[in-house]
Amino acid sequence: MRQLGIAGWLTLICLVTGSSSANARDTDTLMATKLLQRIAALQPREDGIFPKGLFPSFRTYALNQHRQKADINIFFTGLISFTLKNLRKDFTPFQQKIADSIIAAANASSYKFKNRKGRDTYNFWPTDTPVIFPNSGWMNWFNKQQALPDDLDDTVIMLLALNASDSVAKNVHNLMQAFANNGQKKVNNTFKTYRDLGAYSTWFGKKMPVDFDVSVLSNVLYFVQSYNLPWTAADSASLQLIEKLTEEKKHLTAASYVSPHYSSPAIILYHISRLMQLKPIASLEKNREALIGDASKLLEQPLPFMEQVLLQTALMRWGVLPATIQINQKKNLTELIEDDSFSFFIANMASMLPDGLKKTASAAGVGKFYYFCPAYNNLLMLENLMWQKRQAVSLQP
Repeated sequence: MRQLGIAGWLTLICLVTGSSSANARDTDTLMATKLLQRIAALQPREDGIFPKGLFPSFRTYALNQHRQKADINIFFTGLISFTLKNLRKDFTPFQQKIADSIIAAANASSYKFKNRKGRDTYNFWPTDTPVIFPNSGWMNWFNKQQALPDDLDDTVIMLLALNASDSVAKNVHNLMQAFANNGQKKVNNTFKTYRDLGAYSTWFGKKMPVDFDVSVLSNVLYFVQSYNLPWTAADSASLQLIEKLTEEKKHLTAASYVSPHYSSPAIILYHISRLMQLKPIASLEKNREALIGDASKLLEQPLPFMEQVLLQTALMRWGVLPATIQINQKKNLTELIEDDSFSFFIANMASMLPDGLKKTASAAGVGKFYYFCPAYNNLLMLENLMWQKRQAVSLQP
């Protein structure tokens, strides 16, 4: 294995792209352009297996990891659009044109996933033709009866991606208050010390059990902060849950339990760092150094390439120089980035089960599906590169 810092990355980029330029800024620009072009090339320009504009993603069942199936969802497309908008100011005019084209095509497909009853909420899967686990054969006989409700995660991601109006954001935030842990419906599958916290559930469905996920809560609070919405009791309780989890290191020792839909310490830290980078939150800032220490220690371990990229990005958001990153020299950069064994998101149906069953089923892999999106992996690499560019600028005399 080989370790890379910023200088090493630039050397690797030159080797991969064939650039002989000694100018780091030129190399950064070339690499960013190539990553954007790769993302654009992966976006369908006409309807096929995946609708036009919707980035292909694939799922693998934990108990049958040799079979990959196409999955039609808005999740990764929304994240790509949302993240590109955040990075746009760092792009050159030429790169902005590529990004704008990707965003426009991505957002045009969003109506297929919007709530059919007029609410400004979004579903993971299409709502124009309800489906669960697309391309699942006999399971799709139950599409209408078993369709999952809209969820807070996809909803806030899509509202951010679409630049929803302040009034829409306010209305959705008001709606969210009815889907929190409360006296009428209590969470029963998290640590006992957290069960009285009135944090948000993952789901909008009234019949769904309350489901806590620290990464989802980080996204929800990012949405609240981004729109400058007045904080509610559920917002404060969600923040308190994030604080308690990180202080007690549950994101390290019980990642799949406290974040069943993301399930990795690196991915949890990535989400929390994004929330903290948007606007300082005093109660989280007091734990900043500890979180930096957590990410730094993880980077000392042999982790998958893309998890290292996420940890490096998290550290840069916290204002820390990137730690070294390890690469497998037997693979080229595209193979490292588009590694289908890396799963940013997990559909974990066991997360909704009562406590004992949740732990047993999750450990056994029952109802657990790993998701892979090659375009989103490239986007994460692009985001990392842009943060390296920001740090390089900040270090200039």
